[in-house]
Amino acid sequence: MSNIDPSVPLGDLVNRDPTLAPRLEAMNLDYCCGGAQSLAEACFSNGLVLDDVLARLEGVSTAVPEEWATMGVEDLVDHIERTHHTYLRAALPRLTELTDRVLEVHGSIHPELAEVAALVRELRADLEPHLMKEEQILFPMIRQLCASDTVPTFHCGSLQNPIHMMELEHDRAGELLARLRAVTTAHPVPADGCAAYQALYQGLAELEADTHLHIHKENNLLFPAVVAEEARRGDG
Repeated sequence: MSNIDPSVPLGDLVNRDPTLAPRLEAMNLDYCCGGAQSLAEACFSNGLVLDDVLARLEGVSTAVPEEWATMGVEDLVDHIERTHHTYLRAALPRLTELTDRVLEVHGSIHPELAEVAALVRELRADLEPHLMKEEQILFPMIRQLCASDTVPTFHCGSLQNPIHMMELEHDRAGELLARLRAVTTAHPVPADGCAAYQALYQGLAELEADTHLHIHKENNLLFPAVVAEEARRGDG
C-alpha cells in the first residue's frame, strides 16, 4: 500500500516531503505552477500510469520536513531572498555568458543551441525584473503587513493583486523552463561536446530545479499564508 495519497495536491505533497521534488521533476510533474493539481490529475494529464508513479515515489523520507516548510511568513520571505534570489542573480549572468560561448563554438554544427541561447536570454529578461519587483515592492509590503495589527493601506489595494501578477510571471517562467527542457532533452550533449557544453546543460538543469522549488515556495506556501494573514487582520 502506498504511503502517498494521490488525491493530495502536488504542492502539498512537496510541502510535506520536499524529497519528492526531484522525483516529480524527473517525471515532468509540475508541483510549482501546477501545485494545485492532485497527483492523480497530474498523472492523467501527462499520460502517466498512477500506480507506476506511486511506485517510483515510494521509499522517500517522510520523517522530518525541510525547515522552510514550517517557516512563518517573514522568515520564509527572508529565506527566499537569501536562497533563491541570491542564486538567480549569480546563475543567470553566468549561464547567459556560457550559452553564448557554447553557441559560438558549436552552433554551426548544433543549430539547436541558437534556440537554447534565445530562451536563456528571454528567461533572464523576465526573471531579473521579477526579482526586483518582489524585493522592492511585494516583500516590503508583506513585512509591513506582518508588523501591523490591522491591514495597512497599500497603493495596490489588497496584496492579492500583486500576488496575482507574480503568479502570472511565475507561469511565464515555467513555460520558458519547459521549452528549455524540451530542447535540451531532444538534443542532449553530443559526443563532440566540450566541458563548457557539459557545464551549460548541467547548469540549466540546476536552474530549472531551483526555480521550480523557488516558485513552489511562493505559490504554494508564502502567497496562501500572506492572503490568510491579510484576511485575519481584516476580520479583526
